[in-house]
Amino acid sequence: MITAFYEALQSEGLWRLLIAAAVGGLVRGFAGFGGALIYMPAAATVLPPVWALITLTLMDIAGPLPNLRGAWQAARRREVAVLLSGAVVALPIGVWLLSRLPQDPFRWGLSVLVVLVLAVMASGWRYRRAIGERLVAGIGVLGGFMGGLTGMAGPPVIVFYMAAGHSPLVMRANLILFFMVIDCLVLGILGVSGLLESVPVFVAVLSAPVYMLGNLLGGRLFDPAHARFYRTVAYGVIAASAVLGLPLWD
Repeated sequence: MITAFYEALQSEGLWRLLIAAAVGGLVRGFAGFGGALIYMPAAATVLPPVWALITLTLMDIAGPLPNLRGAWQAARRREVAVLLSGAVVALPIGVWLLSRLPQDPFRWGLSVLVVLVLAVMASGWRYRRAIGERLVAGIGVLGGFMGGLTGMAGPPVIVFYMAAGHSPLVMRANLILFFMVIDCLVLGILGVSGLLESVPVFVAVLSAPVYMLGNLLGGRLFDPAHARFYRTVAYGVIAASAVLGLPLWD
């Protein structure tokens, strides 16, 4: 354990991970999303894909804890449960595929995916038809698959919520609860699969407090009246993270 902790301290680019954790936590705190979209492209530049997922998952469990109580009260919990019922089906498949991906293709795919998701979110697209539970469960399946494969279960769910026109308060609360459960499931799958190694766990131990402080500060900054401003800031930071995460800068 001591050796693993020392290796975590000596990780190349640890400072980059800590900065990404701080910024990702801040954006996640006030917007309810964006932490993984910011952190994963940065983490993929210095960590193998599975290690990046391990660090994100552990941080994502610890980071939003200060905002969990408020999210539980404001969320549409039945809707979150339906999303999770779909996600749990596809999550193990995504983790299995991730464990077989080399690092550079993972980085390219991750950055391209982040940019595409950002373009859809920024376009202001809205879903105009009735939203039934089958559709919600289907979105959960897609979110679960992406969560296992990229560490980002949020994009399909975020796009769905923005298209559905939910209030910023409900959207933020639902996302916080959804991500918390997904992260716990991912952690369990990694453990059962024998992929939960010590070094990335200690990297997460080092970065989780930074991520949590960012979430706490972001949560205090959150004001539904300024939701559009928060989204604009989140979009800009996410876009920068996607571009900087490309292998072009190595």
